[in-house]
Amino acid sequence: MSHEEALEAIGGIVDHGGDADDVLRNIVELLQEGFEHFSWLGIYLVEGDDLVLGPWRGPEATEHVRIPVGQGICGAAAASGRTEIVDDVNADPRYLACFPSTRSEIVVPIAYEGRVVGEIDIDSDRPAAFGDEDRRFLEHVAELIAPHSLVDRNTGGAARKPGPLA
Repeated sequence: MSHEEALEAIGGIVDHGGDADDVLRNIVELLQEGFEHFSWLGIYLVEGDDLVLGPWRGPEATEHVRIPVGQGICGAAAASGRTEIVDDVNADPRYLACFPSTRSEIVVPIAYEGRVVGEIDIDSDRPAAFGDEDRRFLEHVAELIAPHSLVDRNTGGAARKPGPLA
């Protein structure tokens, strides 16, 4: 699948609307199935001072279902609001090991109205799997899904439709 085809499909999912959890789950599924260098893909949502794992796809679950903002590569991206691309996770001391097969990672913050509300985290079994084209593509995806990535603190962190944050 090309990035353009994926953006068109994601636009359709977002425009169709529905429950925010369903929108995110459908997008995670589309991305993970559409790009063979995406070994594991998850969306973390900001809940207080933590990133909480939302929808994910991959061969197995990660033990990192809650990550403090500022910890690891995911936490660093959430704290800075900037995309992190790591060509060799074994050479980065921030990496929180999830799977022995993971060689590289990209983490793209999801911002809504100027603040980070979540992030897209993708692992690859290939070294240096992510480049500028992936970064631009995933940053565009993050913009599209930002309104669906808000956390409702009154429901234990489930994503909710756009509106004022509690």
